[in-house]
Amino acid sequence: MKNGLNTRSMIFTLYGDYISHYGNEIWIGSLIRLLKEFGHNEQSVRAAISRMNKQGWVKARRKGNKSFYYLTDRGIRRIEEAANRIFKLQQDDWDGQWRMLMYTIPEEKRNIRDELRKELVWSGFGSLSTSTWISPNKLEDQVKSMIDKYEIEPYIHFFVAKYEGPNTNQQLVSECWDLEEINSRYEEFISEYSQKYIIDRNKIEKGEMSDGDCFVERTKLIHEYRKFLFVDPGLPEQLLPDKWLGDHAASLFSDYYKSLAQPASRFFEEVFQEGNELKKRDVSYDALHHPLIIEQKS
Repeated sequence: MKNGLNTRSMIFTLYGDYISHYGNEIWIGSLIRLLKEFGHNEQSVRAAISRMNKQGWVKARRKGNKSFYYLTDRGIRRIEEAANRIFKLQQDDWDGQWRMLMYTIPEEKRNIRDELRKELVWSGFGSLSTSTWISPNKLEDQVKSMIDKYEIEPYIHFFVAKYEGPNTNQQLVSECWDLEEINSRYEEFISEYSQKYIIDRNKIEKGEMSDGDCFVERTKLIHEYRKFLFVDPGLPEQLLPDKWLGDHAASLFSDYYKSLAQPASRFFEEVFQEGNELKKRDVSYDALHHPLIIEQKS
């Protein structure tokens, strides 16, 4: 296999970054052909899409002897939820206030407590102590959504407050997040992908890189960069260390993505048009733009 991405994860990526812009539905034959580029065989694709069907992420539609798969409302929400959380990689100006969430969820609701913890990390909260989570970002809407989703209103207290010491805001940050570790992850990304970007850009300019290769590299790039949504809380600039590499990584992602975007989309459309309708393409879709591309502040 050309990379270590599992088949189910790859299918979600293809729906989010390609299929959702082309009517949200794809013939299984086209899906198999696309995933072949990553080393996934027909059997693994059929098994993965079948599991996703049983789990309620996709539904099948028959037309003649062909099977088409489209995202259910649940699947669409999953894709949109990921897109909405991308705000974490944008550092807003800080209002000097901390959002503090505390909970006392009973033991019989332990499974909800575990899910809530994951979602708090996802949203950019850091754990100050057991059952106490903080963030400098304006997450009031996200907190309300979590309370409604898990029906935990009786067990939650939420504050917006200013930290009065005796230590500094930076000390508070260091107790909740390992910024050194996150920075080292960015450093690894920059080290690997800056070299790949230069090599691939030169190949594209010389016509030595196929559209299929661009499709594979663009998808792998997105998959790797998206991992920062799980580790970077998106802290305001005032709370970041002087040598923060997040902005450098964002610029690299943007440049590399744009160099791969159009040939990758050409390859997708070439495969997609055999058995699907290209006219379903969203007219507002621009291959050169991706939600993960953050416009840098001047």
